[in-house]
Amino acid sequence: MAHWLMKSEPSVWSWAQQVEAGAKGTFWNGVRNHQAKQCLMAMKKGETAFFYHSNEERAVVGVVEIIKTFYPDPTDESGKFGMVDVRAKKPFRTPVTLAAIKAEPKLAKMVLVNNSRLSVQPVTDEEWKIVCAMGGL
Repeated sequence: MAHWLMKSEPSVWSWAQQVEAGAKGTFWNGVRNHQAKQCLMAMKKGETAFFYHSNEERAVVGVVEIIKTFYPDPTDESGKFGMVDVRAKKPFRTPVTLAAIKAEPKLAKMVLVNNSRLSVQPVTDEEWKIVCAMGGL
């Protein structure tokens, strides 16, 4: 199974709100980048993603699970983009900041380090293990 990283501005949708959504989860919409769209389309039910607070905090704060695969995003007037549904799985004991990720040599090739603007991105198994360990999981 693949792993992912999904970014959200905490002032728009925070980890606390994701947790509040409970077991039923919620949709992850608003993606308007074709590379990020390809990631959403590749996601499979049961795969996991880091929940990353962008802008203000710039940190991985938890793990979400994909509970519904790619389907049309009704907020997209062009009809080109879609979304997936996710539910909160586990919070990090310690948020893992972008600075900490950049400081770890083993994460130098991570997409987050090299293409920090991409809102949905793949994470390798090795990167997943390292970031989880840094976050106390």
